[in-house]
Parts: sequence; C-alpha cells; structure tokens
Amino acid sequence: MKFGKKLTAEARALKTNDRTKAGFVEGTIALITNTALFSLKIWASIVTGSIALAADAWHTLSDSLSAVVVIAGSKFGSKKADREHPFGHGRWELIASLFVAVIIGIIAFDFLKSSVEQLNNHEQVEFGLIAIIATAVSIVVKELMAQYAFYIARKTGNISVKANGWHHRSDALSSVVVLIGIFFAKQFWWIDSILGIIIALMLFYVCFSIMKEAITKILGEEPSQELINNITGEVKAMFGEELYLHHFHLHNYVSHNEVTLHIRLNEKLSIGEGHSIAFDIENMIKEKFKMEATIHVEPLADNTKKKN
Repeated sequence: MKFGKKLTAEARALKTNDRTKAGFVEGTIALITNTALFSLKIWASIVTGSIALAADAWHTLSDSLSAVVVIAGSKFGSKKADREHPFGHGRWELIASLFVAVIIGIIAFDFLKSSVEQLNNHEQVEFGLIAIIATAVSIVVKELMAQYAFYIARKTGNISVKANGWHHRSDALSSVVVLIGIFFAKQFWWIDSILGIIIALMLFYVCFSIMKEAITKILGEEPSQELINNITGEVKAMFGEELYLHHFHLHNYVSHNEVTLHIRLNEKLSIGEGHSIAFDIENMIKEKFKMEATIHVEPLADNTKKKN
C-alpha cells in the first residue's frame, strides 16, 4: 500500500511539473509571436487609419499581456502546499485566467466606444494591399497558435493555457472578420466601424466564457453522475453490499482534486471497524480515481431509504 501511495504522489508531481512547463513554453512562444504580429498590424492600421485593424492589433497585444499572466500563473501554481495554503497553489491558474478575461474585457470596451464614435462621425477608411497581407498572416499564425495551446491544455490540464488558446482563436476570428470587411470597404463607408463593433462584441463573449469557467471551478463543481456511479460501483464490489453513499462534493484545486462523501454503516460496528471501512474506500478512490477522499461515517439506523 505504501508503494501505491508513493507512485500516486510521483505521478501527481509529474503532472504538476508538466503543467508548469506547458505554461512557460506556451506563454513564451505567445509573447514573442504576438509582439511581432502586433507590430505588423499596428503599422498597417496607422497607414490605413483603420479602427478595426487597430482593434485587431491591440487584441493581439493583449495576447502578449495574457501570456505574461499565464507564465506567472504557472509559476505560482507550481508551488507546493505549505502551512498557509494546505491545498496547494494550483488555483493560481484560475486566477490567471480571470486576469486574462479582464484584459480582454477592457480592450473590448475601448474599441466598442471608438467604433461607435467613428460611426457617428460618418468616417470612411480605405484599405490596401498592406492591410490584406497583415490580416491574412495574422489569421494563419493565430490559428496555429490556438491549436498548439489547445493541444498543450489537453495534455496537461492547464486551465490558463486553455484560456490563452481561446484568446488566440478569438484573435484569428476577428482577423477573418476584418479581412472580409476589407473587400467590401469601397461599397460600404461604414464597414470599418461595424467591424470594430463586431470585434468588440466577440471579445466580450470570450471574456464572459473564460470568466464563467474559472469562476465555476473556484466556487465548486457538482461531481458528475458518472463519477458517483463509478465510485458507488467500486465500493459495492469491495464490500458486496450497499453502504448508501451520498452527499458527494468535488473540490477542484487544479493541481489535484478532492472528493468528500458520506456513508451509512451499521451502528453496531465499532469505531475502529467503521474507520477501517472508510480508510479502505479512501485508498481505493486515491488509487483508481486519482483523488484525495474524505469520508464521513453515519449510523444506518432508519435512514436506509434516504440516499440523497
């Protein structure tokens, strides 16, 4: 049993190291690439005077800012548990995701305001070959970066890297919108303003999505019915009888998960026997489901019909 615990701890440490390394690698690549793309697109926006291109450029630069946040979040999140933080520092990744969302929201508001002002002033923008090249390059590069970030996030479970991937994807999509608009600029004087508004709304949606996922995990998640059924099935296989498992709660600390639950046992069992049963179940959950478990024991009494 000691060997099993050691193996689980080593696996958990390896996963944490992979998550930290992923944050550094993806964040560094994003920082360098986004800075280069920003320079290209902001130059194109200055030449053309386009708010949509400027919004797209600053959206790209916000990726660089979020990359810094991802790197910092991964660094803080990799710290081991201590006296002040007994559950570890993994939730720094969620906090980093919230910072990314706030950055996106601020940029969205600024360009929504600028686009509306330009629309009210009936200003028209003339695009050229420079705008087409800059936008096309951005689409290809940003989508490749998004795919890479999603791949890393799937492999390591790094939430902030996933959030950064969606930021890359939203930047690629906003560039697609700009590119489409460029080809209709001569027919519609208002196209640049409308594009700016569309990009701002896209950014607001990304902001909301990232915040929703991070906040949900911080506040706590309801364990899936599949997880509950699997644990219940394993317990029944261990003891050959129903122990009336209920009151499941899942606690996500990013670097590891913990589950708490209640079981009902025959009140005639001694404290030692009840503890032994709970201890065996906790070890089973740790080994088979890779989660720390805490079990509260209740007397069976007249509660056999209550399974909520």
